[in-house]
Amino acid sequence: MSVPQTILDFLAQPYVLTEEQIAFYQRNRYIKLKQALNPETLHFFSMEISAQVAAMDKDTRDLKERDTYGKAFLQLFNLWRESDIVKALIFSERLAQIAASLMQTDGARLYHDQALFKEGGGGITPWHADQYYWPLETDKTITAWIPLQEVPLEMGPLEFSAGSHVIVDGRELAIGDESEQRIEKKLRVTDFKRVIEPFDAGEISFHSGWVFHRAGANQTDQMRKVMTIIYMDSKMKLKEPENENQVNDWNTWCPGAVPGEIINSPINPLLYESK
Repeated sequence: MSVPQTILDFLAQPYVLTEEQIAFYQRNRYIKLKQALNPETLHFFSMEISAQVAAMDKDTRDLKERDTYGKAFLQLFNLWRESDIVKALIFSERLAQIAASLMQTDGARLYHDQALFKEGGGGITPWHADQYYWPLETDKTITAWIPLQEVPLEMGPLEFSAGSHVIVDGRELAIGDESEQRIEKKLRVTDFKRVIEPFDAGEISFHSGWVFHRAGANQTDQMRKVMTIIYMDSKMKLKEPENENQVNDWNTWCPGAVPGEIINSPINPLLYESK
């Protein structure tokens, strides 16, 4: 099977952002964009990514046997290396151009992708900031959160604490019970707006590496299927790791990269560069 030409053509079309949308993102460090994917594209990749996740998933434990993180979702990485069809979505200029525009950079490079499938009855995704895990020199990072179906509130859509990228307390926490409790407590005594909204089919969100976010439990009996793409500035440099998770990410997602130099490994390709 190959990607239909109509989908390839669609993924080559730019999604034009307004100045207001870019300003909103810069202020809040998240944004939701409706109709980022059309129905044909969404359905096609939902089928392919679901099949790929089923083939790659090796976790046979019951939900009751898992910790909070394990109950949050099935997590599978770099599907683009397993499927040329998925690669067409991950490498699409349409999404990478959005990422670069929101980051306000000249280009966007791939950090890695991951599928986050929250099973029916799956638990919360605790409050956290992604960049705790990343050995990256600046905050010019962004994640595209791509639901492969509509996500009503009861299915556990992504939630944001708007503008919370300025909060330093909590950045040192790995995702888990402690991050959920401590960050929730911190956010309760601040004025940062908590945004909990459903996602329409074809709607995508983008959020920066330091903005705090979480997701509720999946209270339905259906799988909440989400694909994510993590982008970084095309000129991003590797920093000396500050924790063991950053050491692991360096070895896993930036193999061969050198601290102080631009990350340009074979699995961190440039996906978009402004003309």
